[in-house]
Amino acid sequence: MESTITQRVRRSDGPAKVTAAEKAQAREVSLRRIGRLFALYHWPLAVVVAIIVASSIVSMASPFLLRSVIDTALPRQDVRLLVWLVVGMLAVAAITSALGVVQTWISTKIGQQVMHRLRTDVFAHLQRQSIAFFTRTRTGEVQSRITNDIGGMQAVVTSTATSVASNLTTAVATAVAMAALSWRLALISLLVMPPAIHLTRRVARMRREITGRRQRELADLNVTIEEALSISGIQLSKTMGTGPALVRRFTESSIRLIDLELRSELAGRWRMASMSILFAAIPAIIYLSAGLPMTAGTMTIGTLVAFTALQAGLFRPLMGLLNVGVSITSSLALFARIFEYLDLPVEVDDPIDPVEVTPAQLPGRVRFEDVSFRYPGSDSAALAGISLDLPAGTTLALVGETGSGKSTLASLVARLYDPTSGRITIDGIDLRDLRLADLAAIVGVVSQETYLLHTTVRENLRYAKPDATDAEIADAARAAQLHELIVSLPDGYDTMVGSRGHRFSGGEKQRIAIARTLLRNPRVLVLDEATSALDTETERAVQQALDLLAVGRTTITIAHRLTTVRDADQIVVLDHGRLVETGTHSSLLAEQGRYAALAA
Repeated sequence: MESTITQRVRRSDGPAKVTAAEKAQAREVSLRRIGRLFALYHWPLAVVVAIIVASSIVSMASPFLLRSVIDTALPRQDVRLLVWLVVGMLAVAAITSALGVVQTWISTKIGQQVMHRLRTDVFAHLQRQSIAFFTRTRTGEVQSRITNDIGGMQAVVTSTATSVASNLTTAVATAVAMAALSWRLALISLLVMPPAIHLTRRVARMRREITGRRQRELADLNVTIEEALSISGIQLSKTMGTGPALVRRFTESSIRLIDLELRSELAGRWRMASMSILFAAIPAIIYLSAGLPMTAGTMTIGTLVAFTALQAGLFRPLMGLLNVGVSITSSLALFARIFEYLDLPVEVDDPIDPVEVTPAQLPGRVRFEDVSFRYPGSDSAALAGISLDLPAGTTLALVGETGSGKSTLASLVARLYDPTSGRITIDGIDLRDLRLADLAAIVGVVSQETYLLHTTVRENLRYAKPDATDAEIADAARAAQLHELIVSLPDGYDTMVGSRGHRFSGGEKQRIAIARTLLRNPRVLVLDEATSALDTETERAVQQALDLLAVGRTTITIAHRLTTVRDADQIVVLDHGRLVETGTHSSLLAEQGRYAALAA
C-alpha cells in the first residue's frame, strides 16, 4: 500500500522531497539492521559458535594440567603421570588448532558471502536509479562507496561475529576457571573491567567520527582520479595545461588522507596502552597477594602459576572484545554510507502490475497528453502542456533553440524521467505501466554522445542483444554502412575499440551506435542530435544509415540542422518548454513564424 501511494504521489506531484531531518534519521544505523545481513546464515553461524564454545572449553584444560604437573607429577617424580599430562597438553593444542581452522573457514565464507550480497545489492539498486541521480552524483563517489566503503567493512563483516563469540566464550571460560582455582584472586583480576569499558567507549566514538571523514576524503580522491585520468580528462588537462594543478589537488587530498589514516590508527592508542599497563600489573598484585602473611599457605605454587597463566590468557579475549566494540562503532560510518544508497527511493521503477506486451508486435503510435516536466530543484518547468499525436511509422522532428526542451521531451519517451504531470503513451499504454525492459525493447535511442565499452567491436554491438549471432551482428553493421570498415581493421570484429571508443572517429562511433540499435529492432526510434557534431561528408554517410534505420519505425528526431528534418511528417517548434508551432516544412515556412526564422 505504501509503495502504491508513493507512486501516485510521484505521478502527480513529481519526486517527493525529503527533509534534512529525515535524511539524518536515514543515516542512523542500528545494530539490528546490520545483524539482518547475517539472517540467511543462522545455521552456519550456529556451527561456528558451537565450535568456538567447544574450543574454549577444551583449552581450559591446559592450566589444570599445568597445575598437576607442578604440584603432583614433578614433586613425586611420577614419570608415567607426567607423560600423560604432557600428552594431554599437546592434545589440547592440536584440538583447538584444528577447530580454529574449521571455524576460520566457515566464518570467512559467511563474511565473504555477506560482502558479495552487499556489493551486488548496492550495484543493482544503483542500476535502478534514474538519470537524475547520476547527474547530481559524482561518478567517483559512487565507485568509492562500492569499493572503498564496502572494502573497509570487510574485516568487521568477516570476523566480527566469530570474534565476539570466540572472545566472549574464552573470557567466560577463563573467568570460571580462575574462580575455580581461587575466587579471591579472580576478584582482584576482574577489577580492571570498569575502567577498560569506559575507555573503550570513548575510543570507539573518536574512531567513528574519523572513519566518516576518511571515507569522504577517499571519495574525493576517487573523483579526482576518475575526472583526471579518463581519456577525456587527460585530453582536457593537456590542452588546458592544468596537469600541474591536478597533481597539486591530488597531492593535497592524499596528504589529508594520510593524516586521517594516522589519526584513525592512533585514536585512543595511549588509552589502550594504559590498559595494557594495567593488565600487566595484575600478575604483580597476585604475587604480592600470595606472599602476604594473611594469605601465605592458602594456595600451592601450581595453583599460583596456573592462575597467573589464566590471568594472562584473560587479557587477550578481553582486549579482543573491547577492540571489536571499537571496530563495530567506527564501522557504523561505513554502514551508514552504504545503507544511504540502499535506501535511495527508485524514482523511475517497474510498475507493480505491468501491462503484458510483445514489443515486436506493437505498431508504435506515440501520444503526448498535456505533458509537463520540471527537473528536481528547478524553479521553472522544462516542458509545459505538450500534447502531440505521432501515428505509427511516421516521423516527428523537434526543433528549437538551445534549452527549448527538445532533449527533455525525447528523454521522457525513453522514460529516463517521468512527467511531472500528464502522460505519454505508446499504442494507448502509459509508459509507466510498461516494464522498463519492455520499454527499452520498444524505444531505441541514438544520441550525439555515443558511449562505447572498452572491449571489442563485436561485444559493443552484442551489448544491445546478448544472444545475437555473428551473422546478425554483421548484417546490422552492413545496414549501418560499417561492415567494410570493421573487416579492414587488423582484428576485424575482434578489434578493441579503446577507452570510450576513442580509436574511432565521431562518425564511425555513430554508425556503431546505429548498428547496435538495429540489432534491437525497436518500434520507436529517438534520434537526439545524432549528427550535429559531424562534418558534412560524415554527416551524409551517417544520415543515410539513419534513414535506413528509420524505415518502418515511428521516429522522433532532434536536430539543429533543419535540412535533416525537412522531410518529416510533423515538425514541432519548441520555445522555453512550450509548443509554439507545428506542421510540415512547407507549411511552417509559409507561416513566416519561428520555424521560418530558424531556417533563415
